Parts: sequence; structure tokens; C-alpha cells
Amino acid sequence: MSHGARVIRTGVSSGGPAAPPTAASSSAGSDVELTDGAYFRSCAGMLKVAQMISLLIGFISVNNSPWTDYSAYSFFQIVTMCDLVMILFFYITHIFRIYRKLTCVSWPLAEFLHYLIGTILLLIGSIVAAAKSYNVTGLVAGATFGFLATILCILSMWSSYKVSCITQSTSKYH
Repeated sequence: MSHGARVIRTGVSSGGPAAPPTAASSSAGSDVELTDGAYFRSCAGMLKVAQMISLLIGFISVNNSPWTDYSAYSFFQIVTMCDLVMILFFYITHIFRIYRKLTCVSWPLAEFLHYLIGTILLLIGSIVAAAKSYNVTGLVAGATFGFLATILCILSMWSSYKVSCITQSTSKYH
């Protein structure tokens, strides 16, 4: 029974030895396979771009508004920028296929843990930012984009869990 999810396998965890490269594929494939063009158009890639855009808009909205509570909004800014940098890191990791070269890292687990911790911190920051906004337009907009980014991160976390855990456990029995 397939859930429509796919498993991304690295060279080490593919379950078998890698095929030896042929002369034609090693010389021609090095330029072609530098980036993963399909990841740009994939659902996961577009979701990461939407997360980065919403985090950036939330950060800019809060940064350009008069603050009413320094600690609440500095926490919100730190969380949004840290999340943005980590999502950009994982995006670059997928685009340049770094996960194939660094097989000592469990990339699905690392990405899942990032989303788990980052989403919790972003949700806390967005709730505090919304509670302390006092109807200042920029602060409300920043909190709104923080909530939007939280929802997108939950969606990514769910799809990451679905791809890495559910597909593997169901494929074992079929």
C-alpha cells in the first residue's frame, strides 16, 4: 500500500552497492549533476522557498516597526533569522546534492529535528509577538507572517516524517 510518498536514498543507505561509473557517465555527468534541477520545482523545494519568504517578510515587518517590548521582538527576530538560515542551509544541501557526499549525517533526521525545534520556537515567538503588538500594523504583520511560517514548517515536518518513516515502514511488509 503506497501513500504516494517517495524515499530519497543516498549512496550508502541504498541497500546495495553503487553501480560503477562508466567513462561516459563520469565525464558527462559531472557537469550535468552539479545541481538538482528537479528540486527547484518539487513540492518540498517550493515549500522551503515559501518558508524563507514568509520568515523574511516577518523579520522585516518587525524590524521596521516601533517596538513596544524589546525582549519579545528581539526573540522573534532571532528565531526568524535562525530558522531562515537553517532552511536555506537545507535548501542548498538538496540543490547541490551535498547529502550524497556527506553520508555520515542522517539528513532526514537532521531536517526533521530542525523543523521540530524551529517550529516550536517560531510558534512561541509568534504568540508572544502577537500578544505584545498592541495593534501596531508592522508588528501584527510580522506576527501573522510568523504564524504563516509556522504552518509551513509544520507542513514540512509532516511531509519529512511521512517520507522518512511511514514509507519505509510500509515498504518493509510489501
